Amino acid sequence: MPEIEIILAGLGDAFQPVTLLFVLAGVALGQFVGAVPGIGPVMAMAIAIPFTFGMDPLAGIGFLVGVNKGGLVGGAIPAVLMNTPGTPDAAATAFDGYPLAKQGKPLKATKMALYSSVTGDTFSDIVLITVSAPLAILALKMGPVEVLGVMLLAFAVIAGLMGASLIKGAIAIALGLLAAMVGTDPEHATPRFIFGNFELYDGLPLASVAIGMLAISELLRRLSETSGRPRPAIALPRHQPRADRSVSWAEYWGCRFTIARGAVIGTILGALPGIGSTAAAFMSYASAKAASKQPASFGKGNLHGIAATEAANSSVMGANMIPLLTLGIPGSVSAALIISAFMIHGVQPGPFLFEQQGRLIYGLFGAMIIANMLNLLVGQLGLRFWARVITAPEPFIFASALLMCFVGVSLASGGLFGVGVMLVFALLAFVMSALGLSVVVFIIAFFLGPRLEISLSQTLALLNGDPLKLLNYPVALVLMALAAVTAVMLARRRDRGHDADENSPSKPDA
Repeated sequence: MPEIEIILAGLGDAFQPVTLLFVLAGVALGQFVGAVPGIGPVMAMAIAIPFTFGMDPLAGIGFLVGVNKGGLVGGAIPAVLMNTPGTPDAAATAFDGYPLAKQGKPLKATKMALYSSVTGDTFSDIVLITVSAPLAILALKMGPVEVLGVMLLAFAVIAGLMGASLIKGAIAIALGLLAAMVGTDPEHATPRFIFGNFELYDGLPLASVAIGMLAISELLRRLSETSGRPRPAIALPRHQPRADRSVSWAEYWGCRFTIARGAVIGTILGALPGIGSTAAAFMSYASAKAASKQPASFGKGNLHGIAATEAANSSVMGANMIPLLTLGIPGSVSAALIISAFMIHGVQPGPFLFEQQGRLIYGLFGAMIIANMLNLLVGQLGLRFWARVITAPEPFIFASALLMCFVGVSLASGGLFGVGVMLVFALLAFVMSALGLSVVVFIIAFFLGPRLEISLSQTLALLNGDPLKLLNYPVALVLMALAAVTAVMLARRRDRGHDADENSPSKPDA
């Protein structure tokens, strides 16, 4: 543990004007690139890393952290306003954010996303600053068998998003896992399902699949419904009451347990390398829906749905830094980019980092807290601008969003091949929606598929055909038992809701 003088000196460095300026610039840039579908903060960080070489280490790394944090807020903006998530982890935000925007309350929805995002991010930063070392040791003890238990629990929670049909939900999961198998076999390093297209050697691009199924299909549907007379994409009442333009303290406080649950889920999953913010967002949303006394209100503009997803995906960012700073292990792509920035400045992340670079690390902690406050300030100013932009005529807004999707995916995937994949999966989303299959469950299964396959193959190798060896992994057994209990409880809850719908008196015809 560094001495108090080093800690105070590091925190003082974070308040230097140059550091503050670069953190502010990173937050503003992150919110902008997060709002452009397909680009996201990871690409902006990758492009910006070489430019930090000549900067002070704290200012350069603080800039990258600001980009990452701003991107988490920015990704929710198009998800709420246009049902087009800027980043994959904002997809779940659109479930309730977009219906609320269609009700003429886009500012309320985006402000709840902003407040819950900053709250979740701040919570994970506090956890990082206070108990990073013990949590890193705990995460390091999570071997393949324990990670498999976490994956099974994730799929059990996702079952809450399946709707009334368990069979259709299972089909969506199977299709998602099948799509995840495209590319290199993680166990034998042999190509699968590439059919001679070596662009698929690394698998299907996540940005192409997610944006194609969630954004392109929705934009094309909305464009097909436009009439001859131009009308605004989102109609705002002229004299909108204050309650529809803001989130009151009572509404925010009413979501406190939802935000806390999402922050805890995001922090735990963020400390485990490889799971990521997308899984945390969907798990938090499903957990909030399962815990709600009014689950039928989710998907219709429930503030708890927005709070759950944004608190979870934002809290992953700080937790990703736990294994990075204490063990030198990146928990995500953005954390790996931050590691490269450390190494550019001659700093080696690992167990001796706090001892050798204590002043820099506590300066970084200070910059992270400052970035959260700037995220709130910049978000408050920027949300009004975005809410006004979306009142432009539908053809202009949707055509612009399509252009941004094409450009963003082309940049993210390195060429037109990713755009082709995006269009194919947009068509698949249309077919799945027509058949009543959940597109969201497909995407979750696709995202978690590679991690599940790796954990399963490693677990089978460790067990060597003897199931009794699972007794040597008590944490994994608890997680698997919890997954089974969760699946049974959600199935019973779904059956009760289905029976209630059948027994309810039908409404008379108008």
